[in-house]
Amino acid sequence: MSIKSDRWIIQMAREKRMIEPFEATQVRNGKISYGVSSYGYDIRIADEFKIFTNVNSTIIDPKNFDEKSFVSVQADTCIIPPNSFALARTVEYFRIPRSVLTVCVGKSTYARCGIIVNVTPFEPEWEGFVTMEISNTTPLPARIYANEGIAQVLFFESDEVCLTSYADKKGKYQKQQGLTLPKL
Repeated sequence: MSIKSDRWIIQMAREKRMIEPFEATQVRNGKISYGVSSYGYDIRIADEFKIFTNVNSTIIDPKNFDEKSFVSVQADTCIIPPNSFALARTVEYFRIPRSVLTVCVGKSTYARCGIIVNVTPFEPEWEGFVTMEISNTTPLPARIYANEGIAQVLFFESDEVCLTSYADKKGKYQKQQGLTLPKL
């Protein structure tokens, strides 16, 4: 298995529509950067958020998830309460090749502010918008910016294809079209 470079990412994005919309260079211009980096792709966060709230005193249960645990917001910025989190989705839609697995890590600009991004791996042949958790680990409110960089995706290609891909097993989050809450 090997990590893939910017050249490979650009080629796969153009030939296989692996990332759409796609930025072939790093975009900055007063924004938190996004687009191709040396060995990854910096993804953007969309402008729709679900902010965790305890106002209804519900229990977080992945087997019986109550949507009243969140307040939905659509805006250019999102304020995450202290010691809380928000769910969001990427601007980019991904189509992962059968021989590829990704790992996603937060950007250092946010990490240095106590904001942690959690994303599970994109499995071989997974497709969709990425739903992610953004945690505010600080005792103060934290601001995140829509349509700007939030995390970096690293691509690992195997020497051989897997026996069973995410598409083969008909994964429950396959082809998700928006911010997707937990499913059983």
